[in-house]
Amino acid sequence: MNDVLESCAQFPEIVLQPGDRLIHEGERGTAIYVLVDGMMDVWRGAYRVSRVREPGALFGEMSQLLGVPYSATVSAATAARLRVAEDGMSFLASSPAVSLHAARLLAQRLQDATTYLADMKRQFEGEQGHLGLVDRILSSLLNEQRSAPAPVQANRDDPRL
Repeated sequence: MNDVLESCAQFPEIVLQPGDRLIHEGERGTAIYVLVDGMMDVWRGAYRVSRVREPGALFGEMSQLLGVPYSATVSAATAARLRVAEDGMSFLASSPAVSLHAARLLAQRLQDATTYLADMKRQFEGEQGHLGLVDRILSSLLNEQRSAPAPVQANRDDPRL
């Protein structure tokens, strides 16, 4: 993490106040943001899905890696300072330490999500009626991989379901 903060020390810094939006779901951008301090909320639609407070956390990296619009809205939960890498892909490629940091963050998110989905599947396995749909949906999400990332569109149903 210190390597990442050092790697972006020359980038412009922005300061957000509580409620300020950093990234808007569905918009395109080229920047990756690095949290220096403060706390950020990540929203999908009207639902907060994460609260991030670890210095070195990245925002916007998934969009850059997949070549799709931002998949979530990110806003400040508290006053926050971030560094802005305007050319996100160049930042990710700038050093092995930065790339490894991004890979670890993404791997942790994936592990958290699949652990949650597997637990939900276990809870609803064998259910009848509308709750049985949860098991089928989760099976699809856990077992069907896309060959290429799909474009992110607001309120678009996942074709795997």
